Amino acid sequence: MKILAFAGSTSSTSINRELVKYVLKSFQDDEINLIDLNDFDMPVFSVDREKRGFPDEAHNFLKQIEECDVIVCSLAEHNRSYSAAFKNVFDWASRINVKVFQNKPMLLMSTSPGGYGGGNVMNTAKTFFPQFGADVKETFSLPKFYENFDLESGVINPDMMKDLNHKIESFKIQIKKS
Repeated sequence: MKILAFAGSTSSTSINRELVKYVLKSFQDDEINLIDLNDFDMPVFSVDREKRGFPDEAHNFLKQIEECDVIVCSLAEHNRSYSAAFKNVFDWASRINVKVFQNKPMLLMSTSPGGYGGGNVMNTAKTFFPQFGADVKETFSLPKFYENFDLESGVINPDMMKDLNHKIESFKIQIKKS
């Protein structure tokens, strides 16, 4: 199985990237393509720029999705919404193919330093992404990242770890049936 994984952040210290990397350890037998949104840097989307053509990076992002079997992503939350970097990649890609996620099964996650764990962006994405071709199979939100996650050990809160493991296993079962 080919997994496309990414964090919806361009931060060099992205906690969402750390969560993605940790979850990918549960897929060691699979082919993993962990991409960095920094590799998809494009001008801010506008219809005026669109008239001049689409950036190669937008096509490349869609190609990464096309070539995978499943998607694992964790979205950063900036002011209760997507990060500007992710939204820009998404905006460009959606103008090329409105079904950006190409009906791929998705494990959708979020985390934040606060107690809501990126819940605002998670709630938006889990209702919004299916309209753009995401088959969201499972979601997981990790609140208070710095209290509940260790860079070496991963999720250290036993209840949250149990929940995450359950969702990973459920995701694996669902994608085998697909």
